[in-house]
Amino acid sequence: MQPKNKPLKRRKYSPTGGPATFKDDVLKMIANGQSVPYLAQALGISEALIYKWTQRTKGKEKDHPSSQASDTLLENQRLLQRIN
Repeated sequence: MQPKNKPLKRRKYSPTGGPATFKDDVLKMIANGQSVPYLAQALGISEALIYKWTQRTKGKEKDHPSSQASDTLLENQRLLQRIN
C-alpha cells in the first residue's frame, strides 16, 4: 500500500524591496550573469517564477530609476560643474 500523495504547499516569498530578501538575492544573481535555468535548478524554484520576478522588476524600474543610475547622474552633474 502506497501513502497518499500530499499536495505541495505553496511557498510564499517576501516582496522585493525593503530588507534583503530571497527574491532580491535571486535578481542580483541574474544581474551578475547567472543563468535562469541554473538558478532555478540550484534553488529548487521554477524558471517561470524567476522570469516573472524579473519582468515585475523591469516594470518597477521604469517608474523609479535605480539608485545606481541616479547616483551616476549626480556624479556626472558634479563633474560637469567642476569642469565649468
